[in-house]
Parts: sequence; structure tokens; C-alpha cells
Amino acid sequence: MDWRVFLATFSAVFVAELADKTQLVGIGMTAKTGKPVTVWFGSVAAYMVVTIISVLIGATLGKFLKPEFIRYGGGLVFIVMGILLFMGKL
Repeated sequence: MDWRVFLATFSAVFVAELADKTQLVGIGMTAKTGKPVTVWFGSVAAYMVVTIISVLIGATLGKFLKPEFIRYGGGLVFIVMGILLFMGKL
């Protein structure tokens, strides 16, 4: 295992996920149900599936596109989403 890649990925995902809507859902579901362990298992399972999908998409795109195009494409998607959110379209 490449520990530098692991730690860079862990750090990026950890910082990106802090205080986002996923945490708010976890807080709300735990408060509503009073079952933190069950909410935790559900959250971890869902995030595993989402991560598997994103890794498979990245691996597939990586075979056909340069990493720069993927990075710029991701940035463009965020910009477009930001504009649409700002305009009230999302």
C-alpha cells in the first residue's frame, strides 16, 4: 500500500466531509431514532457504496483521459453547480 496516497486521500476526504450535509443527516437520524450504532452502520455502508462507485468511475476515466482533464472537469462541474445554486436553479 502506498501510505502517502492513503494519507493524502484520507486527509482530503476528511476535510471535505467535515460539517457537510452527511453529518447533518447522521446527527438528525441519531437524534430522531436514538440508535447511534444503527445510524453509524447505515452511514458507513452508504458511504462505502458511493466511494466504490466514484473509484470505479475514476479508474475507468483514468484509462481514457489525462488526470488534468478529470481535475478540470470536476472543477467545472463545481463552478456550474455553484452558479446554478446562486441563481436558485438547484
